[in-house]
Amino acid sequence: MTQPKNPPRIDWKRAFGLREMGVYYALILLVVSLAFLTAYLGKANYLSVQNLTNVLYQTSLTAMMAAAMTVILVTGNFDLSVASVAALSAAVMVGTAESLGVAGAFGAAMGVAILCGLLNGSIVMFLGINAFIVTLGTLTAIRGLVLIYTDGRSLQVSGAEAVAQLKALEGATFDVGPVMLLAGLVMLAVAGVSLLREKRLVPMQIGMTLGGLALAALSWANEMVFVLRAPVVITAVFVGLVWFVLTFTTVGRRVYAVGGNPEAARLSGVNVTAYRLGAFVLCSATAGFAGILFGARLRSMTPTALSGMELTVIASAILGGTSLFGGAGSVIKTVAGALLLFSLTNGFNILNLGANYQGLIEGIVVVAAAAIYTVGNGKARSKTS
Repeated sequence: MTQPKNPPRIDWKRAFGLREMGVYYALILLVVSLAFLTAYLGKANYLSVQNLTNVLYQTSLTAMMAAAMTVILVTGNFDLSVASVAALSAAVMVGTAESLGVAGAFGAAMGVAILCGLLNGSIVMFLGINAFIVTLGTLTAIRGLVLIYTDGRSLQVSGAEAVAQLKALEGATFDVGPVMLLAGLVMLAVAGVSLLREKRLVPMQIGMTLGGLALAALSWANEMVFVLRAPVVITAVFVGLVWFVLTFTTVGRRVYAVGGNPEAARLSGVNVTAYRLGAFVLCSATAGFAGILFGARLRSMTPTALSGMELTVIASAILGGTSLFGGAGSVIKTVAGALLLFSLTNGFNILNLGANYQGLIEGIVVVAAAAIYTVGNGKARSKTS
């Protein structure tokens, strides 16, 4: 007669350690600190619904691109050209909105972005050139295309019909209060069922529990009224979809396998080239869509718009603990990293802190996060070796 197996013990230290939860701790600490500091100095209420929704709105496009960047980093590659791709798509969208119509301009802008992803992926996968070098080159080349397309001048949509359609595309609002409450309760239920089934605590359950509590609390505190603009809702849906695919599907497991050990994945029958090429296309397509929303937001486009945004996108992924060597990463943590960066910027603006200090502090935060994850990984390896 076989003895029943003891359920695995919960490694509380690992589950709540800096490696797994560091970005959440940092975000909570930052928000609480800014709330107390702004209240003490008599500034605008940092925790007001208006300011919180403003932070979400400012973060949305970067978070969307960072989620796709996480996928490409998980596969073991890199894409520095995302901001240039977003700028090119925005320029095409704004430049053709009146001649092709908004729908036609949308299709053209997305087509251009997808072609950029195919170009990046094909050069990396079929010519064997390092992704960092390739996308560093296409970053400059695509920005050059933006300058050529715009002739170095600002583009603007002036037609009344096109302006109205672009406003409707980007400026629509949704009251998601009841949905947030329902989503929060569902996340709590899923986390509980997962804990009961696996008999152990894993980072996913912790993240879902914290996320569910935050969503339910925000909705309940504001009497189930929480109005968000279209980019925030689109980003939430996109991130949720990517998270679900990476966490619960065969495709997601193969993405992690491709980045963790590509040779083993290939021997297991996984088409490594197709998955990595697909990650490049996804990253550029997402950047293109973000650029379209950016163009629709302003109804204008300057040749230098979105310059340097790729660094913020990559920094968000690093803050979320995504490995630059492939095989590890979480889109939820990446979004938390993006929220951390934009919460810093928003708080600095409220406190009237100069731009120079903002850059210094944000840089220190990114380096500190990378150091924490590196030390955590080193300790984990030493324990298992």
